[in-house]
Amino acid sequence: MRDRFFEVENCDRCGKPLNGCRIQSMYNHDVLCMDCKDKETQREDYSKAVEADHAEIKRGNYNFAGIGLKKR
Repeated sequence: MRDRFFEVENCDRCGKPLNGCRIQSMYNHDVLCMDCKDKETQREDYSKAVEADHAEIKRGNYNFAGIGLKKR
């Protein structure tokens, strides 16, 4: 099974080339450039997304889909 995370060439949010540097969103499975990740961490609900992810990992769910990205 192939992992999309390693195959994506452009950021799912802004479309900018990833150039080998990428991270996954805490809200969903979007693959992000570091600029978009920085913007994501500034959202008011970011801590809620992180807490939900950590809770799922503690339950053994390493494929949590996230809480979903709601428009601001």
